[in-house]
Amino acid sequence: MVGKIGSVGLGVTLHTRRSNRSPKSKEEECESEALKADLDPEEGKESGALEAKMSLLNGITVIVGSIIGSGIFVSPTGVLKYTGSVNASLIVWITCGIFSMIGAYCYAELGTMIRVSGADYAYIMETFGPFAAFIRLWIECMIVRPCSQAIVALTFSVYVLKPLFPECDPPEDATRLLAACCILLLTFVNCWSVRAATRVQDWFTYAKLLALFIIIAVGIYQLSKGKVEHFTFEGTTNDVTSIALSFYSGLFAYNGWNYLNFIIEELKDPVRNLPRAIAISCTLVTVVYTFTNVAFYTTLSPTEVLGSAAVAVTFAERILGWFALSIPLFVAASTFGAVNGVLLTSSRLFYAGAAQGQMPAMLTMVTTRSTPAPAVLAVALLSLLYLTVSDIYALINYVGFATWLSIGAAVLCLPVLRYTQPNLERPIKVNLIFPVIYIICTILVVAVPAVASPAETGIGCMMILTAVPVYLLLLHPRTRMQCLDTLVHRFTYLVQKLTLSVRPKVK
Repeated sequence: MVGKIGSVGLGVTLHTRRSNRSPKSKEEECESEALKADLDPEEGKESGALEAKMSLLNGITVIVGSIIGSGIFVSPTGVLKYTGSVNASLIVWITCGIFSMIGAYCYAELGTMIRVSGADYAYIMETFGPFAAFIRLWIECMIVRPCSQAIVALTFSVYVLKPLFPECDPPEDATRLLAACCILLLTFVNCWSVRAATRVQDWFTYAKLLALFIIIAVGIYQLSKGKVEHFTFEGTTNDVTSIALSFYSGLFAYNGWNYLNFIIEELKDPVRNLPRAIAISCTLVTVVYTFTNVAFYTTLSPTEVLGSAAVAVTFAERILGWFALSIPLFVAASTFGAVNGVLLTSSRLFYAGAAQGQMPAMLTMVTTRSTPAPAVLAVALLSLLYLTVSDIYALINYVGFATWLSIGAAVLCLPVLRYTQPNLERPIKVNLIFPVIYIICTILVVAVPAVASPAETGIGCMMILTAVPVYLLLLHPRTRMQCLDTLVHRFTYLVQKLTLSVRPKVK
């Protein structure tokens, strides 16, 4: 079917092309042989496939590093704005954490049952078929992931440059240039080595947790002094739409709990480590988020929080004195790690889509260092493209509901597969009440904001529907444009040579 978009590229490697070349192309032959069977100098193992190199600790840092980005530092005002009171906002933060844990628990069964990279894309493919899976793949790969990465990279550059421009905002061109440098640097790291990428994720996750623990420690000190005057239910809203929007804001801050499932093929002992990593990470993030918000409200009033564009910085300036200068650097470290986490996991989504034939075959190529360099480069190039867009925040809002809808569809795969494929091996088997609760809550969280903002919902639906002509023209076996096969084959061969990559070996 769709694999024909790059069928020639999928079926031909550099090694097989040697058979019909002239004798004088010995240099190309040596290059081809090196690509086919080079040894990874870092690991001492034969390359050519994604390898399980990530430990339990690496898995935890991937999830925590992907969830904790700029949101908790910069603007935790959305939940407070829609709930109306401090205590109600704290309840929403805790509830969103529990909600994410339920979804993650469901993903643990799916991840240990369908152990291929791609997470919800792979689950939807297995359950509902290629068309539904492609819609999920299209909206995530072409808009949500690269757009989100561009936003986080811009946040990184703003906070790096902020100490140089204390009285005004940093220049827009400088901000975009530094964001591009951030993406390019992490692209190199992810193309060079999975181990290097996970080490970056580890250390920058530690940095952001250190910043949050400093804020929490100050908050505990403030609580010991009796600073509890802002913790009331005064002003709590009764409007259902506002409450739903507050959960929407809170869940956005928790987004990323499913990212480890995207790279499950690279996780050691996934049956044991995936559920542990998910449980530890979601619990840690929920506790950290809740206590960080408590710390903010020991010093800042609700009015000050709502009026601040950077709550962590405002908090630090009020109570940390000269040490407050370090907070923008901690935020920069947080967002730098988040960019790395998005790049690390998004490239595996491109890889998984290509492996299923729904992306160009070149994205299945793996370098001699066991990294999916072409897929990493694809994510990076799209992210750099979105840096040129003036209002990418609105773009994310348009497709935000689609993201949660697709996660809900992935969780729906769990009861459907229980019915349609009861004999599948399930090392972890959750009680069906959990996916039912999650699906119902997801419908409410998606439907209420959609009714409240029909214009954005309509534009988001149109973006999703752009996947239909792409699928029909490029992927569907009856309507696809076969004239592109030769062009795709040649470009695939070029990418192989430029990135020193080959198709992964079948394990």
